Order: sequence, then structure tokens, then C-alpha cells
Amino acid sequence: MSGETVWYLSNGIDKPFFAELLKAFARVTGAGRDRIILLTLDNAGWHGPENLPVPDGIRLVYQPSYSPELQPAEHLWPLVDEPLVNKHFDTIDDLDAAVAKRCCTLHQNQITLASSTQFHWWPKSIRPS
Repeated sequence: MSGETVWYLSNGIDKPFFAELLKAFARVTGAGRDRIILLTLDNAGWHGPENLPVPDGIRLVYQPSYSPELQPAEHLWPLVDEPLVNKHFDTIDDLDAAVAKRCCTLHQNQITLASSTQFHWWPKSIRPS
């Protein structure tokens, strides 16, 4: 695990949008023949492999059903929610702005992210020689 975090915020999702998101993720992370990234996913309908084009360098690993504790991304929600708790937002745009600001703050603190998402039992990354 590199500890790299890539954030995307959206107010909706479907399979075509997710396919485009995977392309953007591959491009931003440099995934390809020389850099393979394992991306863990839950079993949401838009994640399903049927008719989902997967970019070179991305390998999808599906978690067992009903096991959110195994998904590193699920452990980010308490960190994202922290500044939102017990606050009122006048509009959805105000809420989106608060979430985006929090994601930017967290992105600058890789140690906090890693402490919440790097499980001792996950395989360590291997750098090809």
C-alpha cells in the first residue's frame, strides 16, 4: 500500500459514470503496464464487472457481501463526517463545499488517512525491480 489517496465527490453515480471515474483514476495514479493497482470495491450495482470496462493497470477486487469493515474506504467516513456533525447547512451546495474542504484537509494529512485505512493484515506493496 502506498498510502496514496484520490478523492472524487459526486452527488450521483451509475455504471457509465463509474467507468469514466475508473479511467480518471487510472490516469491520475499512473496505472498501466508498469504500475498495477488493486482497487477494492463493495458489491454496489455500479461496481459489478458485467459490462464494466476496466482500464489497463487496474485490477478490481470485490469484498464479500455484508463486510464493510474490510473496505478501507469505509473507515474514512468518520474522518470526513467530523466537521459536519451537529451542523446545519442551508443548501446542498454548502454541504458539498464543507465535504470538499474536509477532503482537501485530509488529503494533506496522509498519516491520519493511513492510520485509519492500512490494516495490518493487508499485503504490503511490492515495488518491481
